[in-house]
Amino acid sequence: MKQSLDRLISALVELPGIGRKTAQRIALHLLCAGEEKSETLARALTEARERLHPCPTCYSLTEDELCDVCADAKRDHSLICVVEETGDVLTLEAAARYRGVYHVLDGVLSPMDNMGPDDLRIAELVERVNNNSIREVIIATNPTTEGEATAVYLARCLSTNGILVTRIARGLPVGSDLELADGETISRAFEGRREL
Repeated sequence: MKQSLDRLISALVELPGIGRKTAQRIALHLLCAGEEKSETLARALTEARERLHPCPTCYSLTEDELCDVCADAKRDHSLICVVEETGDVLTLEAAARYRGVYHVLDGVLSPMDNMGPDDLRIAELVERVNNNSIREVIIATNPTTEGEATAVYLARCLSTNGILVTRIARGLPVGSDLELADGETISRAFEGRREL
């Protein structure tokens, strides 16, 4: 049992924000909750892995050909909000304050993690901006060192296109993630965005 439990805990520790003690609590809960609960979780994870794929326009996850945002004709498709990951899209959509579309980078520039421009969906963003009638790109990377470096790099990449490139305001605390922000903070960050 010890090896199996250790392997399960080690697998859970790999999840973002999960430390060893939390992983141990989750593992023991799943094991003690009964076979049905753990099988339900395993089926849900397998189904999500099989059915979800990146939207070919914005790279957020979807089950359909296009994600709900890209498929919505009522959204302002001339306004693109650039985020680090799909979780940021979910957070911004929950705030229900933004009516444009998104572009998911799948990370940030991070030399320490060997993440350079070619590892992100930057080329796809530049191509999207060049091939569509885009009036503004809002950069909403997290206010971390890597997020700021990515924002500056994106601004330089897009500056030759003649479109407005803005950065969400500092309503978000430095060092925090979008997913931790409440709707009002997100709203103020969008309202106070500035040109880069």
